[in-house]
Amino acid sequence: MKTQRPITSDEEHRVLQFRPRTASPTPIRRSGGTVQPLHATPEPLDLSRYEQPRAERDDFRRRMLANIAALAFTIALTAIGIWLAVSIADLRRTQDCVLMGRRDCVKITTPHI
Repeated sequence: MKTQRPITSDEEHRVLQFRPRTASPTPIRRSGGTVQPLHATPEPLDLSRYEQPRAERDDFRRRMLANIAALAFTIALTAIGIWLAVSIADLRRTQDCVLMGRRDCVKITTPHI
């Protein structure tokens, strides 16, 4: 089977020259016209202009206690969610068993002697 290639013209293939951003802003002359360079920013901005002096000292102990409390809350919430999902699944299993007409659906726990 013969493969077909798309018909292309020479105008579709152009090579673009990429210049580094630190290059001088002089325009480049080509046979087709003048190409204007991009306007580069002088220096990358840092976050120092947003820094403000604080009226009070940063209390790392309080922040760590808040982080520990948030972690404990998240763990408790996850544990409650897992317990709830298991309880609902067990209740559904028992309900399905009862609705099928079976009589031995409830688990009977016996104390270890």
